[in-house]
Amino acid sequence: MAAPSAPGLLSRLCGGYLVTVLLTAVFAAAAPAVADGGAPGPGERAGTKPTVVLVHGAFADASGWNQVTERLQRSGYTVVAPANPLRGLPQDSAYISSVLQSIRGPVVLAGHSYGGAVISRAAAGNPQVKSLVYISAFMPDKGEALGGLAARFRGSELDSALRRVPFRNADGSGGTDLYLQPARFHRVFAADLPVATTRVMAAAQRPLSASAFTDKATAAAWRTIPSWALVATEDRSIAPDLERFEARRAGAHTVEVDSSHVAMISHPGAVTDLILDAATARSAAKPALAATGTKPLVFMGFGTMAGLTVLAGAGLVASARRRRGAGRPADRC
Repeated sequence: MAAPSAPGLLSRLCGGYLVTVLLTAVFAAAAPAVADGGAPGPGERAGTKPTVVLVHGAFADASGWNQVTERLQRSGYTVVAPANPLRGLPQDSAYISSVLQSIRGPVVLAGHSYGGAVISRAAAGNPQVKSLVYISAFMPDKGEALGGLAARFRGSELDSALRRVPFRNADGSGGTDLYLQPARFHRVFAADLPVATTRVMAAAQRPLSASAFTDKATAAAWRTIPSWALVATEDRSIAPDLERFEARRAGAHTVEVDSSHVAMISHPGAVTDLILDAATARSAAKPALAATGTKPLVFMGFGTMAGLTVLAGAGLVASARRRRGAGRPADRC
């Protein structure tokens, strides 16, 4: 067989290199994109900011979140601050769960005080909730009641500050509403706010059904959803040591602030920062263990294909050199 001409060898030689370079570049570019996160989930768009849902606790309403809401909105977040019914853990968590189901896309769910217990149950099994934020809050585990949990730690003055008021439902059944005594409201609930402010808050407070302290939690979403927690070190409603215990048990990202029970009012900047941490943290969207799943295998597959491409190109080059040895020298690429 006649030896190929120099232009033929040059074409084969350069072709081998060209195929190798082009295919390797394609696989190298594609692999990191696949390994780094893949397609967004249902109802999500790439780069979509989560909706922040803020759930208030007892003796308060959603206006307690006003300063935090304003800051989050200035940062470009959609905020929903629903009215927590305060009628007991089963009813309240079911209601907040229905609010979550009305929201499209990822959610950061924050709860203050009793609202922490509500979000722990309401978020269970909801894949839209990417992170939980607890602000001087209850974080009961499955099977725990708030009354028993609170009794395990010293530092709360809540029980002695309560005023119990019986009520009756339309069907004839009754219950007991819990209010904070106006004279104790400032010290127990909001000692770092002006007295004039807490007088207004005490007059407008919304009561909590006493059943909320005996209802047992049936789920603890913080066991499967990444969580953040703020411990209010001057809290007299929930003992700071209880808040620390709960945060440690949940493995929550924790900050401590020298605040009364209402940190979202007296320290709105610190609360907003914690919520923003939860909203932007990579671990909120992808748990650490996800790195051991299928995406690295896909990455390895692309790497293997790229390696085979390099070997194939090298084979073309070697073949061209052998043929060149039988004829005249060819120009280099």
